[in-house]
Amino acid sequence: MSHWQTTRFRIDLARPRVMGIVNVTPDSFSDGGAHADTPSALAHCERLVAEGADILDIGGESTRPGAPPVGVEQELARVLPVIEGARALGVPLSIDTLKPEVMRAAIAAGVDIVNDVQALRLPGAVEAVAASPSVGVCLMHMRGDPRTMQQQTQYDDVVAEVAAFLRERVGVLAAAGVAADRITLDPGIGFGKTPEQNLTLLRRQHELLALGHPLLLGWSRKSTLGVLTGRPVGERLPASLAAALAAVARGARVVRVHDVAATVDALKVWDAAALLPVPESGPISLANAPR
Repeated sequence: MSHWQTTRFRIDLARPRVMGIVNVTPDSFSDGGAHADTPSALAHCERLVAEGADILDIGGESTRPGAPPVGVEQELARVLPVIEGARALGVPLSIDTLKPEVMRAAIAAGVDIVNDVQALRLPGAVEAVAASPSVGVCLMHMRGDPRTMQQQTQYDDVVAEVAAFLRERVGVLAAAGVAADRITLDPGIGFGKTPEQNLTLLRRQHELLALGHPLLLGWSRKSTLGVLTGRPVGERLPASLAAALAAVARGARVVRVHDVAATVDALKVWDAAALLPVPESGPISLANAPR
């Protein structure tokens, strides 16, 4: 599918898109508290758009492993003012939530996409999305909830089981009348999976393309990158860029990242390299590179 239909925007996916993370929380795993109030969150939104973000993903509840739940009213108080202020920035806005009440309020406030780590499994979530004629949705695979997900990492074949889950959730949305071009899929890197299972999903990511929907991947600063490199969360930018490019090379059309400017630059080079003619021998010439 070459586009993603959302409330205000039909997003062209002919080139990979960058989704910038806006955590309006005090306890997210890598930047908790940095943008926890409305003015700083809106300033962060503006900065990400200036850096080249195609989409902003606004969340008011941490989904890091072991994170405690947040009440509906508290989550709404965190995200609604940011959504209302960020609508003027001219890019699609996503609400990162699993609560149907927050989904409905965010859609009413003009959000373009619902990004749910539980793939609309809570009662009322499917109905909240289906009630809108055009809001986009990202369905992610996760077992359990943030408090329990890392205790549920037993799979016979992680790729096959993730694919089966996402196929079932797409079927539920289709039965509720949600058009196929409104749906993207996320295998849920780091959500109820071991580092090796995450890497298996990356190596075999092409198998998920058979589901027929664009893939959205979130590798940014994940703990698997720390296992591979030995780096703490604040030093995982090179690894995050490598993972984003590997995901795009295997068919991802949206990458969800903390470091927008660096990811945008990396994708520009990746795209230019893909367009460069490769001679039979000798070095690649930059003479015909896109300017």
